[in-house]
Amino acid sequence: MAGMFETSGSGSGSNAAFKKQLNKVYTWYTGGFFVFVVALAILEQIGLSREWIGFIFLIATIGLYAGIGIMSRTTDATEYYVAGRRVPAVYNGMATGADWMSAASFIGMAGTVYLSGYGGLAFIMGWTGGYCLVALFLAPYLRKFGQFTIPDFLGERYGGNLPRFIGIFAAILCSFTYVVAQIYGVGLITARLTGVAFELGIFLGLGGILVCSFLGGMRAVTWTQVAQYIILIIAYLIPVVWLSVKQTNVPVPQIMYGAQLQKVTEAETRLINDPKEIEVRNVFKARSDALAAKLKDPANALAADKAAAEKALADLRATNAPSAQIAAAEKAVADLPKDEAAAKAAWTRAKAAADAKTRPLNGMPRHAQQFAGDPNGDAAAKKTFDESRRNFLALIFCLMVGTAALPHILVRYYTVPSVKEARQSVTWSLFFIFLLYFTAPALAVLVKFEVFNVLVGTPFNNLPEWISAWNRVDPSLLSVADVNNDGILQLNEMTIGGDIIVLATPAIGGLPYVISGLVAAGGLAAALSTADGLLLTIANALSHDLYYKMIDPNASTARRVAISKTLLLIVALAAAYVAAQKPADILFLVSAAFSFAAAAFFPALVLGIFWKRANGIAASLGMVAGLAVTFYYMATTQVWLRGIFGVTSPIELWWGIQPISAGLFGVPIGFAVIILVSLVTPAPNKKIQDLVEHVRYPNLKGA
Repeated sequence: MAGMFETSGSGSGSNAAFKKQLNKVYTWYTGGFFVFVVALAILEQIGLSREWIGFIFLIATIGLYAGIGIMSRTTDATEYYVAGRRVPAVYNGMATGADWMSAASFIGMAGTVYLSGYGGLAFIMGWTGGYCLVALFLAPYLRKFGQFTIPDFLGERYGGNLPRFIGIFAAILCSFTYVVAQIYGVGLITARLTGVAFELGIFLGLGGILVCSFLGGMRAVTWTQVAQYIILIIAYLIPVVWLSVKQTNVPVPQIMYGAQLQKVTEAETRLINDPKEIEVRNVFKARSDALAAKLKDPANALAADKAAAEKALADLRATNAPSAQIAAAEKAVADLPKDEAAAKAAWTRAKAAADAKTRPLNGMPRHAQQFAGDPNGDAAAKKTFDESRRNFLALIFCLMVGTAALPHILVRYYTVPSVKEARQSVTWSLFFIFLLYFTAPALAVLVKFEVFNVLVGTPFNNLPEWISAWNRVDPSLLSVADVNNDGILQLNEMTIGGDIIVLATPAIGGLPYVISGLVAAGGLAAALSTADGLLLTIANALSHDLYYKMIDPNASTARRVAISKTLLLIVALAAAYVAAQKPADILFLVSAAFSFAAAAFFPALVLGIFWKRANGIAASLGMVAGLAVTFYYMATTQVWLRGIFGVTSPIELWWGIQPISAGLFGVPIGFAVIILVSLVTPAPNKKIQDLVEHVRYPNLKGA
């Protein structure tokens, strides 16, 4: 297998032999992986514990990725940065699919559709549509330019170091916010697989990331990502096919999606009108009202709570109550807010949670409902409907354009042998991504059917083991409480996070634990593959674009690669540290990366390819203006960022657009600034204009 990563040479004969060798290796690898899973399933039936199954999956998969990284180690610049530009289109498509299938896609996509219904489809349409933009406007032309990175392209196309430097800053901004979420996903999955602490899980997974990208750069990352894609797509499809067979006797969940959605819609009507569900919602309404009363006078309310809690503790001690009751009372006293400000913040959060629970279906919209509000209702309902539809379209736009401009995705099209294979590679990328994205909505509906019709109505003492297992990992992801004290689980008595829908699917479907381990390994592969690409993008932007291109152009190849590896280690540790803090609004930060990429890169890339009049100062100002507008809108409208920057003015949304879609304003600003400034400043020199003409209308013979 090691020889596979050392193939060299040029010409179609060498490429054909290389591809044939790859086919052989990955066929054996896929067969071996199936044998490995079957062997673990047999061992589970014999008596192998779940903890050991989790550890074996973790050690085997990370060990495999590390092994590929070790075999692919290199100090050659072309191999390290762009995998020698000899990755066949189909394998580059698989690697791109793995690079793209982040923890957010693998873990969160179906969960988002589960919680949001129709609204969650914006993510699928936006992210998939982005690859259409890549195929039409970017991939083949960027390959023709032939640089190593996106900042490298900006520097060469627009001339000078200013566009390159702004590109470096934007690439780091996008990639770092994105990689924190991937490493967070690594910690979550590792903790579930092995039972270790979340923070330790992060650093265990980080070892697998670093061995791949640290030793072999893009060459190691590419061949690892192909292996990771095979694992993640197998892991994703097996449980959903099983659920489809269990519920419909048809092993094609995508076909049965519509029929099951109709049954979910019927179950929603039943649950909305169920007397027990209404009883639970009324309990939460009473809690919300009580919290609202406290918030009217938080100082006195806090004093009353402290007095009551201390009296209860004193009474228990006076009567020599059992130690467990006294310990619980002591904890209740210790958990009280420390001051009025803390009380106000805690009660505001608790009231918001209670308010969500007062709504039918646990606060979720009906799954098939397109938008909130009513186009035929009163003025308020019409306004809600218009804003909901507007935000749906705005999110699709931002995700499409952001996908088409993400540096770690675009750099993949530098690794193929030719412009023709760059085009083919995008087609393969779309196919491999389609396999998962076409399945995610079906998975969400199948799980929702299972929850509505099987889990809801189960006595609390008969709840499946996976509920308590996930509650131990993180109570915010899954918790249940018998609010109305009837001993039966109602829908609004369960809090479930979207991040566990996919990971819990095997257990929901009653599959052996080995399949749960397989799915967790798939999620780990998704998180690791994307983290590899993102960390490499950041390190290469600093080592190649900043150090080599701007600081020391005479640096040797070995020195450049060594600096890249050092920076990669530093950035990885920094991202792991941030992820270990469990930062708030992690989903927002991931989505923000798309708006940042869209506003910073898309106008400059598209105009740089299609309009030879665009010049360096215009591109620089356009990137800064697009980023500035996007960031300003986020900082003044998003709650978490407002707190960080101390913004106290009332939130004013522009046209009702949510901050997750801030790129909607930055992208047109970027286009406008580049076009207007280019028209009133000198045109680029003839060499650059001729280069653009050649790239746009190339003689494809030999390309």
